[in-house]
Amino acid sequence: MYDTLIIGAGMSGLAAGIRLAHFGQRVAILERHYTIGGLNSFYRLRGRNYDVGLHALTNITPKGTKKGPLARLLRQLRFSWDDLQIAPQNGSQIVFPDAKLAFTNDVELLRTEVARQFPSQADRFNKLVDQIVDYDDLTDEHQQLSAREVVSQQITDPLLVEMLFCPLMFYGSAREHDMDWGQFCIMFRSIFLEGLGRPFAGVRLILKLLVKKYRALGGELKLRAGVKRIVTDEARVVGVELEGGDLLEARRVMSSAGWCETMRLCDDGEPVTSRASGQLSFCEAIATLDVPPSTFDYHQTITFFNDSPDFHWTKPTGEMCDVRSGVICSPDNFGYDQPLGEEGTMRVTVLADQDRWMALDEPAYRLAKHRWWDRIIESSVRFVPDYRSRVIDTDMFTPGTIVRYTGHDNGAVYGAPEKQLDGTTHLDNLFVCGTDQGFVGIVGSIISGISMANMHCLRD
Repeated sequence: MYDTLIIGAGMSGLAAGIRLAHFGQRVAILERHYTIGGLNSFYRLRGRNYDVGLHALTNITPKGTKKGPLARLLRQLRFSWDDLQIAPQNGSQIVFPDAKLAFTNDVELLRTEVARQFPSQADRFNKLVDQIVDYDDLTDEHQQLSAREVVSQQITDPLLVEMLFCPLMFYGSAREHDMDWGQFCIMFRSIFLEGLGRPFAGVRLILKLLVKKYRALGGELKLRAGVKRIVTDEARVVGVELEGGDLLEARRVMSSAGWCETMRLCDDGEPVTSRASGQLSFCEAIATLDVPPSTFDYHQTITFFNDSPDFHWTKPTGEMCDVRSGVICSPDNFGYDQPLGEEGTMRVTVLADQDRWMALDEPAYRLAKHRWWDRIIESSVRFVPDYRSRVIDTDMFTPGTIVRYTGHDNGAVYGAPEKQLDGTTHLDNLFVCGTDQGFVGIVGSIISGISMANMHCLRD
C-alpha cells in the first residue's frame, strides 16, 4: 500500500514526490514513457544533445533573494541556488513591424524602452507594473477576468498591448485570443519582473537533480509504467491498474497527466466532457550552426516576433503552422562563465494545427517536417541575422512529438483553458498538479507539485 501514487514523471510529479518523500511517505511515480521530464526532457541525435521544451527558466531572481517562486522552490525542495547553476539571459526583445522593446532581468530597461517607443504610455505602463506587483496569487475571481480588458484600462495604445501579450501568451496561455488576468500577472512577473535564465547543462541538470533527490529519499520511480485506469470505490480512489495489468493500492493519487486525460482514466463513469481540452500546440524548428550566433553579431537570448500590428493567438486555420509570429531562442546567448561549445543553436517555435499534423501518414509527415522547417526558418530570418548558410544539422518537433512525450490532448502544451486552481477533483483523494492545476513553465510546474503535495497530502 502506497501513501501516494503520482501519475507522470514531469517536473510537477517529481517535485511532489520529493516533497512527500521528505516526510516519510511511501511514494511511487508512474511514468508511461521510457524517460522522465514530459515535454521538458532531452535527447541525443547524431552525436548532439537537444533539450525538448526548455527555452529558458522564468522567475529567475538573484542569489539570496528570499521571496518569489524560485526561492520557494529551493527552500521546499532543499536545494541551494548554486545547485541549479543558472546563467541569466544576455537580453531579449519583442519585435513588431513598427516597434521593438528590449528587456533583461532588470525591469528598468523595459520601463525605459516603453517610455522611448511609447512616450504617452510611460506613466500608464508604470501603473500597470505597480498593479501587478501588488497582485498576490491565482484566485478563482482572477481566473474569470479578461486580461485584455484589465490591461486595456491602463494601456491605451493597442500596439503596446499586443507587444506585451506576445511573449506572455507564447510562454503560458492555454486560452485563445486572451489570458486570465491572474495568469497574465503570473507570467508578467515571471518574465519581466523576475527574469530568464538557463543552467549551463540545460534541462538535464534540473531533471537529474530532481531524480537524484527523490531516489535518495526513498521514492520509487517506475518507467514504462503507464496507468490504464484509476480504480475507484464509491467516491474514493483505491489505487491504479497499470497497462501491464499490475494493480497498485494507494491512499491517494496525484496526477500530472492533465485534467481531461486524468478524468478519462477514472473508472467511476464520471463524464469527461465537463471542460474543453486545449487547442494550442507548437512546431519547433531547430538549427545547429557551425559557429555560435555571437560570431555573426546576434546576441539576443530570445526574440519574440510578430509581423503585423495585431498579434493572433489562436489555432492556425488553413495552414499547418502560423509563421506570422513566433519565438527565436539561442541557448548560447546566456551569461555563462564559458561558451557552450564551438557550435551554436537557433530554435524557432510557432503555433501549429495539431489536427492537420496528426492526420498525416508517416511518409507525408516526414515530408511536411522538411517543408515546414524551411518555412519556419525563413520566417525567423526576417527578424534576426540570416543564419541559414551556417546550418550543419537540423531537427524539428511537432504536435505529434508533444502528444508522444506528454499525452496531452491535441498536443496542447499549456493544457486546458480552464484550470483547477486548488487541484481537487470529484473524488475525495484524487488531485491534479502541473499545467492544468494552473502554473506553467518549469519553475511553475515544480511549484505546482510542491503546493499540491503540501495542501492535500501532508495534512493527515
